[in-house]
Amino acid sequence: MEPADPRDHGALTPDGRYLIVSGRRWRATDPAIPEPLRQELVDELMAARRLVRTDPQAARPRVRDAKVALGERGDPWWKPTPDGRRERLAAAMRALLWHRRPDATICPSDAARVAGGDAWRSLMTAAREVAGELSRQGVLTVRQHGVDVDAATAVGPVRLARGPGW
Repeated sequence: MEPADPRDHGALTPDGRYLIVSGRRWRATDPAIPEPLRQELVDELMAARRLVRTDPQAARPRVRDAKVALGERGDPWWKPTPDGRRERLAAAMRALLWHRRPDATICPSDAARVAGGDAWRSLMTAAREVAGELSRQGVLTVRQHGVDVDAATAVGPVRLARGPGW
């Protein structure tokens, strides 16, 4: 068997759903993710993969979150289910918060843009619900004007930050 060419980045299948690398089929990244968010998620995936060598237990959930957020794992991005979308929203929230500074925040719309592309607005209710679930688990906190709030009762824009159980 001939060794794989390290420069072989693969080719997309005609439907754009898969990448073929050295004869192996991999699910492609969701092309609807806005470029700045896609790059952040790819950077987080690479950081998590580097961590596998030194701390595999901490790295594996980060790798999974980044891959689910990118659409490379979980429900197929071209045929999502409601539960799959919620899983992807949660993964995007965690991956983006991992990638940013520990004191940084994200907007729930960032996760909605990752999971919904141009139709992100239709996911805002689900994004806030998922944020509320993660907040109750202690994974993140929901903030408004710098103060922790309940996602279920907050009215208006909110930000998400790493929670006490991070």
